[in-house]
Amino acid sequence: MKIFDLSGKIAIVTGGNQGIGLAISRGLATAGATIVIANRRPAEGQTAAESLEKEGLNAVAIPTDVSDESSIAALVSKVINDFGTIDILVNNAGVIVRKPAENISSEEWDYIMNINLKGVFFCCQLVGREMIRRRKGKIINISSDASQRAMPERSVYAASKAGVSHLTRCLALEWAKYNINVNAIGPGPTITPLNKKYYEEHPEKLEQTIQSLPIGRMGDTSDYVGAAIFLASEASNFVIGQTLLVEGGSTIW
Repeated sequence: MKIFDLSGKIAIVTGGNQGIGLAISRGLATAGATIVIANRRPAEGQTAAESLEKEGLNAVAIPTDVSDESSIAALVSKVINDFGTIDILVNNAGVIVRKPAENISSEEWDYIMNINLKGVFFCCQLVGREMIRRRKGKIINISSDASQRAMPERSVYAASKAGVSHLTRCLALEWAKYNINVNAIGPGPTITPLNKKYYEEHPEKLEQTIQSLPIGRMGDTSDYVGAAIFLASEASNFVIGQTLLVEGGSTIW
């Protein structure tokens, strides 16, 4: 359908080299967008971009550390220089530390917050300035169902994602007048490179998680593609400040 067509659009996807980010990159590219994969590990980003190109899709990789404002600025400058515009930003890069709250160090707090929340804000700010100048843009922040519910051993991660969801609302309020739609996706429990090892080492936790979901299964990275295309396309032009929960029912109990 034309309303979901992203042909000619330029999309930055942070952390687009793996997991949910790669799935979203592939989905947006299939809908017609050119994808800029921005991640910390150059080799992994290049491999991901090449894999999409082999599928006949348009993708490049630009090494970026979202916890470093100067690195984000370099990314934005290069994309504008190479492509002339930024139409879509997907803030997907994120990290997690699973620990009892009483054992979290200040270094671990900073590690999580610098990537999950500070990185999201400054990506939004620096890309947002370009979108404000053009009076148009779509920003999609990847939050989590953890932004809506409490879970053990994820206090700082949950706080960072709650911050992402509220930041989304605040930026949407400020930037709607510039025709910029700022929204978020809240994924539910999903096997990704971020948590694969954890679940392999704790199979009982995996079973508990599956049992807790009304849908009866873990999420797949492909489950978030439709929501991303919707929020990146003209189909969502009247949607602002929302966290679209795609979580298999984890928050409806």
